[in-house]
Amino acid sequence: MNKRLISLSFSLRSSVRLHRPPLYHSISILFYSSSKPKRSKFNFVSKDGRSKSTPKVAVAEYLINQHQFSPETALKASSSIAFLKNTAETDSVLSFLKERGFSKTQLEEVVKRIPRILRANLDTTIKPKIKIFQDSGFSDSDIADVISSYPWILWNSADNRLGPAILALKNILGSNAGVLKVLKLCGWYLKYDLKKTMIPNIEILKSLGISSSQIVKYICQFPRFYLHTQESIMDFVRRVDEMGFDRKSKMFLSAIRTISSMSLETWEMKVKLFQSLGFSEKGVLVAFRRAPQVFCISEKKIKEATEMLLSSGKADIAFIASHPELLICSVEHRLKPRLQVMENLEKKNLLRKIPSLTTICRYTDQKFAERFVIPYANELEV
Repeated sequence: MNKRLISLSFSLRSSVRLHRPPLYHSISILFYSSSKPKRSKFNFVSKDGRSKSTPKVAVAEYLINQHQFSPETALKASSSIAFLKNTAETDSVLSFLKERGFSKTQLEEVVKRIPRILRANLDTTIKPKIKIFQDSGFSDSDIADVISSYPWILWNSADNRLGPAILALKNILGSNAGVLKVLKLCGWYLKYDLKKTMIPNIEILKSLGISSSQIVKYICQFPRFYLHTQESIMDFVRRVDEMGFDRKSKMFLSAIRTISSMSLETWEMKVKLFQSLGFSEKGVLVAFRRAPQVFCISEKKIKEATEMLLSSGKADIAFIASHPELLICSVEHRLKPRLQVMENLEKKNLLRKIPSLTTICRYTDQKFAERFVIPYANELEV
């Protein structure tokens, strides 16, 4: 018996009962197989009445023995596809991807996340998509990086959309390096006709005076925003305008994006939450204009941060409304420990000048330690 499989058997025996029959069968094969994939046969009757048989190969055993996949990946794949009828086609797919520069880790990631690739047709499904990337100027390593990050490209993306989508992204981002960065984060862009979605939306935003640099930044950070209909984008703009937002503000795009991320009902719930914490109607609008992203924070965090700041005696509601970015800070990892440090320093009169609350929270952890912890380590008993 393969030594790797013997050692694996002990860790898998206890989990066998938890899986459905196909996975149990593939695991059982792992325990007792030889080095060659074990084939089973099932019979079916042809038109002439004769019985024929077609060999089947257990996926987990095949991937481990023939392609040296890890047992974890092999079992994950076998939970979706228990057997293969044609290992020659699968061999051709996996061998082709290896030849194109896919590492063992990348290949396993593709199979683990989209097991159906084991049954794909190399010539009609895989090669055309790889060629589109190659014709677009991507290296083999770039292609492997993108596809292993979003393997559904090989299965779901239509060939007639793939090339135009890559070209559209390149025109916006200026280089294949920019396209590569975006696709590794959100490869599903390639499923859409960007000429009908992203491009018109970008033109709308530019017409509103939003800079290209901001637009590109949001392509990486909030990709779904650009896939709204043009009518929806204009409706988001209208709602932001009605709240008195200055279109020249650097927060204008953030405001539109924030509004786009929630339903009208969710927005109204957030407004009621702020009001329940003591914010006036004007205060809510001030907070939104200064830091729209705060409205995307969970209700629990908004409540905890507001209550923490109020209890510290360092801020009132008006101050928080004017500095809503404070609500983004972690209560446990930033607000509470830093306020405790500053309280101790003030009690011991160790500070010549007391910094503002926003300054305290704006520092990185390292900068805060250098300014307020390390110099007073003995006094603070750190």
